[in-house]
Amino acid sequence: MVLLDGKGLSQKIKERIKREVVELKESRGIIPGLAVIIVGDDRASHTYVKMKERACEEVGIYSIVHKMPSSISQHEIEETITLMNRNPNIDGILVQLPLPDHIDATRILELIDPAKDVDGFHPYNFGRLVQGLDTFAPCTPLGVMELLKEYRIDPKGLNACVVGASNIVGKPMAALLLNAFATVDICHIYTKDLQSHTERADLLVVGVGKPHLIREEMVKEGAIVIDIGINKLDDGRLVGDVDFERVSRKASYITPVPGGVGPMTIAMLLSNTMKAARQRKV
Repeated sequence: MVLLDGKGLSQKIKERIKREVVELKESRGIIPGLAVIIVGDDRASHTYVKMKERACEEVGIYSIVHKMPSSISQHEIEETITLMNRNPNIDGILVQLPLPDHIDATRILELIDPAKDVDGFHPYNFGRLVQGLDTFAPCTPLGVMELLKEYRIDPKGLNACVVGASNIVGKPMAALLLNAFATVDICHIYTKDLQSHTERADLLVVGVGKPHLIREEMVKEGAIVIDIGINKLDDGRLVGDVDFERVSRKASYITPVPGGVGPMTIAMLLSNTMKAARQRKV
């Protein structure tokens, strides 16, 4: 069994981006810029945003965080996004999810300029992703693909099972794997007999937010297991959606939690921001 070390790979990617930031500044006078909007006081969201801030600082990307109260109106958030769309020094715009119930998240995400949609959530970018065209792919699925590439795991011809069908992870993950010529099976909350799908998978990707959903008997011998879930137990431990201790005995490759996909998500956000900066029209 081989551990897929997302933490180590993310550091390599950061070092590469740090060099690219310097080169872009020297060749074109551009410093990549990222704007983040966070609404409310959700502790996990604020933790993620601080991690993103630190990562930007580490590689030399300019970042600004707009912290907004949970009582803020739809119109005020939209005004901020419009200003960021027009700001020539901002290459990427990220809205930290979830948003309060009174905010129409779909409208907010659709307002972001697709050229600055470094989270890859805009319908325009998702449509291009499904068609296999160059675009901004959502950071977590993109991080999974980079991790597979680093370990020379080619999805072509593999039976892949994606457990979870969210717009943020499951659907774009399935699209990326399909673009890589895997045969893709997508499971969700209404899937009957989940095990009948997971036990046939050469490549199993799980991201639903349910601790230890995937048990040893649900996994094929020698399967590649990617655990995107991160859950905090009552005793404070962080665990994934996969029963790591037992499943790792059968898997050929597996991601740890933490230290697997999580660090890759932030690395891909930096990568997408760098990509947007290169495309900036000066």
